[in-house]
Amino acid sequence: HYYQPGFLFLPFGVYEPHQIQRPIDQFIPTGVDRRQARIDRIVPDEDSVYLQDGTRLPYDVLIIATGTDIAPQEVEGMLGPGWRKDVFDFYTIEGATALRDKLREWPGGRLVVHLTEMPIKCPVAALEFAFLADSFFKHRRIRDRVDITYVTPLSGAFTKPTAAKKLGHLLQDKGIRVVTDFAIERVDNDAKKIIDYGGQEVEYDLLVTVPTNMGDESIARSGFGDDLNFVPTDHATLQSKVKDNIFVIGDATNLPTSKAGSVAHFESEILTHNILRFIEGQPLDAHFDGHANCFVETGGGKALLLDFNYEHEPVEGTFPIPGIGPMKLLKESRVNHYGKLAFRWVYWHMLLKGRKIPF
Repeated sequence: HYYQPGFLFLPFGVYEPHQIQRPIDQFIPTGVDRRQARIDRIVPDEDSVYLQDGTRLPYDVLIIATGTDIAPQEVEGMLGPGWRKDVFDFYTIEGATALRDKLREWPGGRLVVHLTEMPIKCPVAALEFAFLADSFFKHRRIRDRVDITYVTPLSGAFTKPTAAKKLGHLLQDKGIRVVTDFAIERVDNDAKKIIDYGGQEVEYDLLVTVPTNMGDESIARSGFGDDLNFVPTDHATLQSKVKDNIFVIGDATNLPTSKAGSVAHFESEILTHNILRFIEGQPLDAHFDGHANCFVETGGGKALLLDFNYEHEPVEGTFPIPGIGPMKLLKESRVNHYGKLAFRWVYWHMLLKGRKIPF
């Protein structure tokens, strides 16, 4: 099992691979029958999951937690001859490790940090990578030999207007050029450039991209996912729109909130509550509000903290205790950076083990 937020730090040598992976068996509660096998399809009319080896698993209640993964094959040329040579992802252990090895020896040039399309796991990850790259090259004393360009299909670097207003200066301060409204059509490996549908081109020597994120292919084979294989889910109850006895959590949903670990954590509380109500034949509570919070690494040992939900933009203040903190919302601080690093311990020792945390 991987601590996926660690993939962001791996290319810069902050973590080593062994620090962000552990055997999954140590997190499976006693009495749970774990089957490690690929899913072929879900058949709601039969209340059954079929594995690729032909095994049928009947259920009374199903929780879909199939997540999301990168799909670089969705962009022409992305998986071309430059893949993992001068075109990299950092959303997989293989990609992040290969990129680490590349950055250790890279002499400089045009670094393009690129976001293909939304939604993605951790919407700010590409932006964080650009900030950390700026800090990394300063530490290597070659920042003057690196041109960093952040390319996004969105109209701005930050996805939330409040965050854009408060934090947009960070890119300018760090000398990071921003190219917006870039809907990529293809990667030209020979000319080393990315090209959008309008004909705009951005040249690179090193391209770090967040490819299209898609839900699991088993959802497509099941016939009830959307265009990106995410499961239609009630925004407030987390019950699927496929059948009443199917619930969905985390990145597998099509909810209009961040695909982030914090969201899955907040979802788990209402999901547990509603599954118990479903079993008892009671109406479900529509209490999930899309709550998300995320640390945003800004380089130089500092980070931001954002907290928001379906209805409310990121707010200023302190977290987790209002008026006390110790972490500040929408402001850079070293405490926020240490909070993000400390979260790895919280993840391994509390979240995965189902222990309550005070925020």
